[in-house]
Amino acid sequence: MQIKREKISPTKVKLTISAESAELNETKQRVLERLSNNVKVPGFREGKAPLNLVEKQLDPALLQSEFLDYGVNDLFVEAVRRENLRIVAQPEISITKYVPFTTLEFTAEIEVVGDIKLPDYKKIKLPQRKVTVEAAEVNTVVNNLRQRAAAREEVTRPAKKGDEVTIDFKGVDAKTKQPIEGADGTGYPLVIGSQSFIPGFEDELIGLSVGDEKTFNITFPKDYGAADLQSRKVTFTVNVHKITELQEPKADDAFAATVGPFKSLAELKADIKKQLTAEKQQETTRQFDNDLLQQIASKTEMAVPQALVDEEIDRIEEEEKRNVVYRGQTWQDHLSAEGVTAQEHRERNREPAELRVKAGLILGEISQLEKISVTPEELEIRIQLLKGQYPDPAMQAELDKPENRRDIQSRMLTEKTLDLLRNYATKTN
Repeated sequence: MQIKREKISPTKVKLTISAESAELNETKQRVLERLSNNVKVPGFREGKAPLNLVEKQLDPALLQSEFLDYGVNDLFVEAVRRENLRIVAQPEISITKYVPFTTLEFTAEIEVVGDIKLPDYKKIKLPQRKVTVEAAEVNTVVNNLRQRAAAREEVTRPAKKGDEVTIDFKGVDAKTKQPIEGADGTGYPLVIGSQSFIPGFEDELIGLSVGDEKTFNITFPKDYGAADLQSRKVTFTVNVHKITELQEPKADDAFAATVGPFKSLAELKADIKKQLTAEKQQETTRQFDNDLLQQIASKTEMAVPQALVDEEIDRIEEEEKRNVVYRGQTWQDHLSAEGVTAQEHRERNREPAELRVKAGLILGEISQLEKISVTPEELEIRIQLLKGQYPDPAMQAELDKPENRRDIQSRMLTEKTLDLLRNYATKTN
């Protein structure tokens, strides 16, 4: 086989591949062997006839079609291996020369992962963040537990702080009066003073009675989680359906015993602090990894294949569509609420998608340089641990599927690579 390689762009190459007659003869024999199982030759059992007789019984068009399919595929796979290419999409194949079974030449245009020039990532340092849990955070969890365990009594008086009010609410933009996605709810139970809603919202409910309707403006915080709502002024209309007085149990040893296997309130608080610490540590580690990868990415020279970016955008949008359906909206409703077209929405996701792809490629490159691998034993242990978490037979069967095993192995490889990078970033010389 002869291969001519031409670089079209940093992420696209063109291979011109031509085969030797001996290679083509081997391909023809394999095709005939495969087809022989479905050919009846007088005097021979199925699949046992000589291949030269099998060929005479075959439709020449079928034989040539199968020959081309197998020949192009085999040659292409071998050419990619020899050229050490990392392809990211299906190739565009064009046959340039073909004489049945003796001559075959074709071109393949392929989008690939281009050259990646990494910085000296071992020298990139980041300070470790110390995780702390304050007593107030623990007390907040205790109070939430008391709230859930509270005795409830429906009342007819006006609502006061500490009551649970069941409301319908709807939010519109204060200027345009257009509905705002996610700013409405029906039959929603809200405890006044829980600080679980937008600052200022719960205070507006104090003094309302069952059947009351109230309209008021709330300005979202500038650091609100949803970027499109930050510092945005929203007009809410609220209808009150029910007011419930909560009689919370006292925070003492007896209450702790009702929550779990705790002998005292101090034991309960210690367990809460342990869980909060673990959650904060996980979040801190995720943020540390993101910051570290961004620093490495900002110093990495590479061209990102657009096929991978488009696939990542697809994944981002599929996840968003599932969330939209869960909220009872259509995708078009979601786009209309955000005031964008489908294409504008897609392009808005391009930058975060490129960052994700770049981070993934960088991790893959580093894992190869560092010769990081996941052994079959390590993979099997992880799968057995996952099976222990999911006793459902159907889920356990899913874990055994080859594609899921590969996905788990890939995640484990990422974990190992991130562990190594974390160690480099925090190690003091």
